[in-house]
Amino acid sequence: MAEIQIQTTQNVNINFKSAEIEKRVLAFLIDILIKYSYAGLVGYIIYSLSKGNKTGVLDTLDSLDQWSIMAIVIILVLPIVFYSLVFETFFLGQTIGKKLFNIKVVKIDGFRANFIDYFIRWVMRIIDISFLPILPGIIAFLTAFNSKKAQRLGGIASGTAVIDLQKKVLISNTILKELEISYIPKYPNVIKLTDNDMRIIKETFENAVKKQNYKTLQKLKNKIIEVTKIEPSNKESDLNFIDTVIKDFNFYTGKA
Repeated sequence: MAEIQIQTTQNVNINFKSAEIEKRVLAFLIDILIKYSYAGLVGYIIYSLSKGNKTGVLDTLDSLDQWSIMAIVIILVLPIVFYSLVFETFFLGQTIGKKLFNIKVVKIDGFRANFIDYFIRWVMRIIDISFLPILPGIIAFLTAFNSKKAQRLGGIASGTAVIDLQKKVLISNTILKELEISYIPKYPNVIKLTDNDMRIIKETFENAVKKQNYKTLQKLKNKIIEVTKIEPSNKESDLNFIDTVIKDFNFYTGKA
């Protein structure tokens, strides 16, 4: 299962797990079953009506011209053809199958996927899934299996990927830091830092604390002071200072 790193518009890198191939195949089969069920239901209704009426629906269809019959057939087939496009557009990247297996289509650049993205995925199904009728979906399977982000051709073309929503993203993977409701900030100058600055600070801080690397903490503190012009208290340790800076940044930027 590949790991997908998505950079949000705030330059925050968030790690997701790509959906397992097995889940995607099962979700696809569920969607196929729904389509066949719909087709069977429509066929059954037409058959039942034709048996129950004197003239019969089939006789009525026979009396229509070729263009009228074609129009009716197209209308009945539309839900099957546009199934994935409609569901992914209105249910934010999920069909019924994807919903059941808790997977979803997302943009890998951090923006929300839109109709154009879903449309590109839908069009590319012609190659990914329908190009080889004998082995439907084999191209999508091979492409996703060999892709770093488990993308089929439609995903690569649209800049999207399918992620597993059960793999929760921890707050430690972002620049976020949980704050108490009563938290009072100390250093307003932290707003001079960018999101990317804070991401680097937080990652460096956590690694230094884990390895008890006090020299790195001191260097990091000095760099923060140099950029922000903050004047910390002499009694405040490097660790407490950096921790406060991270909390204050989240407070002032509203990211908590």
